[in-house]
Amino acid sequence: MPTGVTSDRLAGTLLCTALGDALGLPCEGMSARSIARRFGRVDRFRLLAKTGFVSDDTEQSALIAQSLARHPDDVDAFVRAFRRALIGWFCRLPWGTGLATLRSCVRIGLDVSPSGVVSAGNGAAMRAAIVGVFFHDLPEQRHEFGRALAQVTHRDERAIEGALFVAEVAASCAPSTNNAGRETYIDEARRVVTNRHLREAIDRSVDLACRGADLREAAQVCGASEFVVHTVPFGTYCFLRCGDDPMRALTEAISAGGDTDSCEAMLGGWLGALHGEGGLPGDLIRRIHDGPFGPSHLRALTACLAQIREDEPCRVPSYSPSWVTGSGGSCPSEPCLRDSLKPFAEAFLMEPKWLEWARRLNALD
Repeated sequence: MPTGVTSDRLAGTLLCTALGDALGLPCEGMSARSIARRFGRVDRFRLLAKTGFVSDDTEQSALIAQSLARHPDDVDAFVRAFRRALIGWFCRLPWGTGLATLRSCVRIGLDVSPSGVVSAGNGAAMRAAIVGVFFHDLPEQRHEFGRALAQVTHRDERAIEGALFVAEVAASCAPSTNNAGRETYIDEARRVVTNRHLREAIDRSVDLACRGADLREAAQVCGASEFVVHTVPFGTYCFLRCGDDPMRALTEAISAGGDTDSCEAMLGGWLGALHGEGGLPGDLIRRIHDGPFGPSHLRALTACLAQIREDEPCRVPSYSPSWVTGSGGSCPSEPCLRDSLKPFAEAFLMEPKWLEWARRLNALD
């Protein structure tokens, strides 16, 4: 792969996305005070014993990697592949899906165009880092694929530009050999942001980091909600302040509360691109549940992407949609969710033709 980017940086991007997602998931929607009282410092997994579980943030990032591997040179085919993968994934009743993504999946299933909805949520930004790393040296493709990808679920320009900004920062991190240049990466990425509100929010976060503002002030100024104009700037602050230490950056960001899994998934994508898998806490990565979207699958996807960038043939890895096949899911709450929806499932979703359709959607190129 050109300019020194290796499979280690690609793997780091997805694995640290998963790490941030799994660490932040138990705290999603909680206030900083509630997190401190219940968990203290979140430097280990808290959802179920010592095992980490990922949610939609990691799963959608993996679907994007799979679609990129299938169609790295054709943006229209890439979007079609991602839309099909998304609806097949949606059949699993995935954990933690945002409202905009949920509505978009329904629109895809009903063949409504455009599928994206007018929302400035975090869904497009949280999954964009892998596009930036894969196209790190191809700015035109990075922008084209990044915009088309965001529009599958989100049509608000703030969400689209937030996703492009995330991809740009990741692209700058990927070939880096010096993580002290983080402010430069942020400054270079700002050129894709034309929306005044988002740009001003990012500028405020940079100012907060440069003058050494503490986390509480940054969280109050930036916000940490499900709104991309809050999450992207707050993630930027954490990246600038603590980006030399991935675990410190993630744990500090989680302690602020809010949309902790999406913010940490986005931040994790940057940190993984900057440090590579070798710079991440291996003991925690090993404790992430190795389900359909676990570390083994993420590593297989990134190894395939690295081969593609070297123009080598590669068999694209596919995941087993656990809800359809009946195997274990990524989140321990999924069996309870399936049980609660059993009457509906028996009436419609478990109809044989539906199951066959869902399997074919996941298998299509």
